[in-house]
Amino acid sequence: MKKEAFLISTIAEDAVQTAVQYGLGLEIAEFCTASNLDERFLETHAAVREKLSRLPCPVLHGPFNELFPCAIDPKARELARLRYRQALEAAQSYGISTLVLHAGFNPHLYFPCWFTEQSVLFWQDFVQEIPDGMTVCLENVLEETPELLTDILQAVGSPKLRQCLDVGHINAYSSVAAEQWLEVCAPYTVHFHIHNNDGSRDAHDALFAGQLDMKQLLYSAEQLCPNATFTLELPAAEPSVRWLTENGILEEKEESPWF
Repeated sequence: MKKEAFLISTIAEDAVQTAVQYGLGLEIAEFCTASNLDERFLETHAAVREKLSRLPCPVLHGPFNELFPCAIDPKARELARLRYRQALEAAQSYGISTLVLHAGFNPHLYFPCWFTEQSVLFWQDFVQEIPDGMTVCLENVLEETPELLTDILQAVGSPKLRQCLDVGHINAYSSVAAEQWLEVCAPYTVHFHIHNNDGSRDAHDALFAGQLDMKQLLYSAEQLCPNATFTLELPAAEPSVRWLTENGILEEKEESPWF
């Protein structure tokens, strides 16, 4: 797989160092914390600008805490719209063309039918605000089946709204196998978050430390989503990037029979 397809989330303490060492890009995660869009914006903006000056950063992750586009309370929906709009404006100001946002499903709050129906209404309206040339990717977190997101994307029917498939979240929160998720979601998936775990919690463990056969999963992802990008969402990135390299997965050449 080409190096250009791989990014490192800036949640990693060694993100910049590892990205420079291996020639990878970054996914900007500073705005996952909503307050960084408000009272802490100036210091956050300076840190993001410094990273942008050193490395390619084609993806920005928006805020997600307490944000529910399908919320029953209209004021809660307004908050989601406000934060998503701020993230969209931030991405646009940095020249970043892909924005990752959480879809906001919580099985303890919403029936799946409500989530799908109301999410379609929210996103049908919100896509009108997405500038040409930009893509918003909905990320799965607590969704238990892939159809919870693909039904929304199909109903909205906009190429500006796609999917970020988080394989670690699948392993932690869904009884449906990651390979099956990939097959169902492939037509909509343009970006991946990759990390591993033992299935009991969302641990963001190294790619080689967990239940997921990451080598097989990445091979399948390359076949089904050949133009997708992949972000390592890990607290420490270098061991997993080294593992990708040592296993012949991460290659500079376009043609790489590593599997």
